[in-house]
Amino acid sequence: MLTGSSISSEIKPQNKGTRQLFKNPILEKLSRTHISVPLIIFFLYSIALLYWSVTHTSLSIGTTILMFIAGVISFTWVEYMVHRFLFHMSAETEARAKAQYTMHGVHHEFPKDKTRLAMPPLLSITLATILLFAFRLVLGDFVFSFLPGFLAGYAGYLSVHYMVHAFQPPKNIFKVLWVNHGVHHYKNGVGVYGVSSPLWDYIYGTMSK
Repeated sequence: MLTGSSISSEIKPQNKGTRQLFKNPILEKLSRTHISVPLIIFFLYSIALLYWSVTHTSLSIGTTILMFIAGVISFTWVEYMVHRFLFHMSAETEARAKAQYTMHGVHHEFPKDKTRLAMPPLLSITLATILLFAFRLVLGDFVFSFLPGFLAGYAGYLSVHYMVHAFQPPKNIFKVLWVNHGVHHYKNGVGVYGVSSPLWDYIYGTMSK
């Protein structure tokens, strides 16, 4: 067992292959997904929420747009914090090491396994619904424009993450995202936690190359 540090920082990436996480074949199948499935789920979920906002709330178009943008920006912060402090939590006990590997370490070991580059459909729907009820308590009707932005940010992250691992870097400004995530995976797994945006790495001083 690895102790005192994130287990994924000690894993040597494999360019091919995959790993079985669960003995139960149903659980194992549920742990994998094609990238298009969660993207479609989040797109339809967001459209439904925006439709509800237009037909059942008094929010103006301007407010809806501002809350949508706020949702996108908020997601980039959540993405950074979850990646840094949950996915790369210290593996000080056997249970923490196992949880960390299941959530993220397996991805660091097999970064090109396309079936584990996105959250499985069941978890995607569950998470979106939990966020709807949680944000509703805090934001009220604003949730119907904020959450679509948040989910759009999530979909953007999934798209970037998939493309970084599945395709060669483009010869344009977006190449920096490939470079940043490559540093995260193939240097030491510590730092450069932002995938869809390097914003919070610069703010928190973790853009170390």
